[in-house]
Amino acid sequence: MAGSDVGVGFKPQHFAEIIAEPQPLRFFEVHAENYMGEGGPPHAQLSAVRERYELSLHGVGLSIGGEGPLDRVHLARLRTLCDRYQPRMFSEHLAWSSHDGVYLNDLLPLPYTDETLAQVARHIDQVQAALGRKMLLENPATYVAFDESTTPEGAFIAEICRRTGCGLLLDVANVVVSATNHGADPRALLAALPLNRVEEIHLAGHRHDQDDTGAPLLIDTHDSPVPDAVWSLYREALAITGPVPTLIEWDNDVPAWNVLLAEARAAALCLAATAPRRAA
Repeated sequence: MAGSDVGVGFKPQHFAEIIAEPQPLRFFEVHAENYMGEGGPPHAQLSAVRERYELSLHGVGLSIGGEGPLDRVHLARLRTLCDRYQPRMFSEHLAWSSHDGVYLNDLLPLPYTDETLAQVARHIDQVQAALGRKMLLENPATYVAFDESTTPEGAFIAEICRRTGCGLLLDVANVVVSATNHGADPRALLAALPLNRVEEIHLAGHRHDQDDTGAPLLIDTHDSPVPDAVWSLYREALAITGPVPTLIEWDNDVPAWNVLLAEARAAALCLAATAPRRAA
């Protein structure tokens, strides 16, 4: 696994084990909003990790899809964080999470319309200008579809990438969750995304449930091992994208370090078996 471009989400309870000896990982990812204070133990730990590994910052609070303007104070804090740690990547979600200054503890879906597309593109342009770097946009896990949507998700995201120059954070687990919840084929949803724009991949676990009609419902929980359906689609994605930096997301019911590392090793084996992407 040494040298594989695989990472995991950094959790403070794993810090001692991570620092105790070299880990067969290339990078760690953190939620940017957890490190917007100026100092203290969180930054002391993250600085120690950054001395040994690369970092990826994953935003959850910009509300890229919100109707209102982006929070300039939040953007300034993000810029300070990026300048401090020089992450290899910064990413955010195709979602909204605030309205009129009220922040919601959720990533909420958007209708795929021309109006929404223009708003998201403007916000991404603003983020990239403020940070002085390209951002990656993550495809969402969705549970409802909007009647007013006029563009399929894949085409919507492809047009955002074309207009703004941003990259795609391909969350393979979200593809499986969304396709299952909407009665679609995950492979078809994957193929519709702009896979030539993929610069990072996320893998995570989900929970099986049923909706009110008894139909299958998947909940994106990040609290369990990556399931077989996600591993299978991941390998199909890699056959198209070539080897791409891959992160294991496990944010709830966080397991012991050796359990998380085993998931990373499985991803590394997939990457090692993947041929490089051919130049266009």
